[in-house]
Amino acid sequence: MTVHIPSALRSYTAQQSEVSVEGSTLAEMLAALDRRFPGIRFRIITEQDSIRPHIRIFVNDLQFQDLSAPLSKADTVYIVCALSGG
Repeated sequence: MTVHIPSALRSYTAQQSEVSVEGSTLAEMLAALDRRFPGIRFRIITEQDSIRPHIRIFVNDLQFQDLSAPLSKADTVYIVCALSGG
């Protein structure tokens, strides 16, 4: 599947904005992403295995919060970082 990487995390992917990884669930996809790009999962997932509050993950057009959510090879995953400032 294709995973779109936000600019804030592209330092892990050698500035690639999209990468291809495998996985039948969101958790498996993130584990595969971390094997390929070490350290990126920690920026997305907490130590308690939940998605960090400032991160949103969309699969096709739906937001997912459950790491056990099923994925297919044809899916497109978007990782989105919230922006803040003042």
